Amino acid sequence: MSANNPYSKGKDVRTVADMELQGRKLKILQAVIRNYLETGEPVGSRTISKYTDLNLSSATIRNEMADLEEMGLIKQPHTSAGRVPTDAGYRIYVDNLLAGERREVEEMRSMLLEKQDKLENLLQQAAKVLAANTNYASMISSPSVRQNKIKFIQLSQLDADNILAVIVIEGNLIRNKVIPVEEPLDNESLLKLNMLLNTNLCGLPVESITLGLIEAIKKSAGIHTEIVGDVFDAAAEIVHAEEDLKIYTSGATNIFKYPELADHQRASELIGNFEEKQALGDIVKETLSGKSETGIQVYIGSENPVAGMRDCSVVTATYELGEGMKGTIGIIGPKRMDYERAVNALQTIMQQLDDLYKK
Repeated sequence: MSANNPYSKGKDVRTVADMELQGRKLKILQAVIRNYLETGEPVGSRTISKYTDLNLSSATIRNEMADLEEMGLIKQPHTSAGRVPTDAGYRIYVDNLLAGERREVEEMRSMLLEKQDKLENLLQQAAKVLAANTNYASMISSPSVRQNKIKFIQLSQLDADNILAVIVIEGNLIRNKVIPVEEPLDNESLLKLNMLLNTNLCGLPVESITLGLIEAIKKSAGIHTEIVGDVFDAAAEIVHAEEDLKIYTSGATNIFKYPELADHQRASELIGNFEEKQALGDIVKETLSGKSETGIQVYIGSENPVAGMRDCSVVTATYELGEGMKGTIGIIGPKRMDYERAVNALQTIMQQLDDLYKK
């Protein structure tokens, strides 16, 4: 596997023997995988002789398939059967497929360009579109602000008994906090508090606020120390809220369409992962911490970070809405999924989310 391949994930599956995977061997491997994607049945040499444009005899193709099996790229599930791809074979297929290929998914474009009142509705819609157009299960996480820097704080008198604190976090994430007061504050007091808080906190990551800084600001606030304390509590609540990751899913029942995933034990485990969301959260964290320059990650079989999905392939993408707001969108299906369509679907979704956010 090429060291600079942005789609590679997990341990290096290529060996010295893989250097021989050129010309007709590669075409035969691709033909085996494409045929298996379509049928779900082991593929024989006679089928490949009709499927490729190599004009080779069945005997020659059998020899090439024997070499591919020796290289660990295909396997024979049982005697007298055709061949099916291994995880390593899928990996090489994906690496070749994803190199520069990109296609618009037009039916998704019109759906995603519909105006959405809330980002939550947009993300739910995106998950449904992915599931409907790929026939796999889909997931998308809400964007999180990775740095949590404070941009601005505004205190204003709400009524005689309450002050409204508006806290703006990098990424234009806004939180409001109603702070009760014993008596109304005059304009001068509010101005001084706003200057005190913004001078000390603007541009500062919430996580780096120390007890020493809090005490120093409280001391400077004089009789308004409780108000300052409530503002800090509100800022801490923002960080906590961001840690409570929201994940939207759709199409989990599509799993039952694929015989290799439809037996009771596998299907129950997969559906359980979708319902509990914790396992999906692990995928989100893994994707966001990845080094892919394109934002695309492909996990095949045993490469999956979730043990209960080792019979599946998971294709994920990192979308970004500006100023550090990042989330994960993904497709879960069988290892014989249509990788090309899955990647194109994710790329289109990423672009549309970015376009809608900028509008």
